[in-house]
Amino acid sequence: MGSYWSQFFPPSPTLTEANLPRQDGKVFIVTGGYSGVGFELCTLLNQAGGTVHLAGRSEAKALAAIAKIKVLPSPTSTEGDLKFLHLSLEDLTTIKPAVERFATAESRLDVLFNNAGVSNTPRGSISNQGHDLQLATNCLGPHLFTQLLLPILMRTATISPVAGVRVNWTASIVVDISTPTVGMEPGELWQSDMDPAQNYTDTKVGNWYLANDLADQVGEHSVQSVVQNPGNVKTNIARHVSALLPIMLAPLLYNAKMGAYTAIWSAFATELTISDGGKYILPWGRLHPCARDDLKLAMKTKEEGGNGVAKKFIQYCNEQIASFR
Repeated sequence: MGSYWSQFFPPSPTLTEANLPRQDGKVFIVTGGYSGVGFELCTLLNQAGGTVHLAGRSEAKALAAIAKIKVLPSPTSTEGDLKFLHLSLEDLTTIKPAVERFATAESRLDVLFNNAGVSNTPRGSISNQGHDLQLATNCLGPHLFTQLLLPILMRTATISPVAGVRVNWTASIVVDISTPTVGMEPGELWQSDMDPAQNYTDTKVGNWYLANDLADQVGEHSVQSVVQNPGNVKTNIARHVSALLPIMLAPLLYNAKMGAYTAIWSAFATELTISDGGKYILPWGRLHPCARDDLKLAMKTKEEGGNGVAKKFIQYCNEQIASFR
C-alpha cells in the first residue's frame, strides 16, 4: 500500500533541469516527442545541449513542437539540435526505414526513450498488421524499433561509461494496481476484442517484460534497460476514455514536466548501475522499493522457480516482428 500511495504523492524530484549535466555531443530518440511528457523531455534534452530526434507519425506536429521548443526560455545559451524522425509504431513496415534513416544521420545513440503509447483505444481497434492497437503501439513497435537500434546502441556503449547508454521503457501505475496475479494471461493481448482497459494494463506490464528481457540481452555490452512509471500526469493519453475521468482525477494529476523528470532520472542517474538492468523506476526518479513478487516470478522461467509468463510474451513478440527486421 505504501508504494501505491507514494506513486500518487511522490517525493520531490532529485534530477531536474537545475542539475541535469550537459549533454553536448550526445544523441537521443524520443518516441511521441511532440506532446505531453515527450515534449517536456525533448525540451529538457535540447536545453542541455543534446541532439534529439522526435520520432512520430506526424511531421507537421513534430515541426510545430520543435518550433515551440526553440522559442522557450532556456536556462543556458547553448542548446542542442532537434530533428524529426518519421515513425509509426503501430505500422511495423515503417520501423526499419526509420532506423535506416537515423543510422545514416547519426553515428551514435546514447538513450532511446520508448515514450509513446496509446491507452483504452475503442474496442476492436487494430494495427496495420491486424494486432490489437495497444499491443502494436505500446509493445510490438517499440520492441522492433529497439532491436533494430541495438547495433548503434552497443557501438555507443564502447565509447561510454558502463550503463551510460540506456533504453528507457514506459509503464504505468496500472502495473501495480491492475495487473492480474498471474502477471498476464498468455493469449489475452493478441485478441483485439478484449476489454481495452485490461489490454492497456497488459501492455504496460509487457513493457516491463521487454525491459527486463533486453537487460538480459545487452547488459554484458554495458547497455542498461529499465522501465519507469512516469507518474500520474496530464497528457492526451486519456483521450479515449470518458471525459469525466480526467475531471475526477484532476486533483491527482501533475504537470507533464514531472513525468519528464522521471525519464531523465531513469536515463542519467549515476546511482543506477548495470546490475539495475530490468528494474522498475517510480515517480519522480527512484527504484521501486517493493515491486510485486508475482510479477517478478512471471519474469522467471519455470526452471528458475517462476511461471514463464514473460518468456511466452517475449517469444510471441519476437514471432510478430521477425519478418520486419
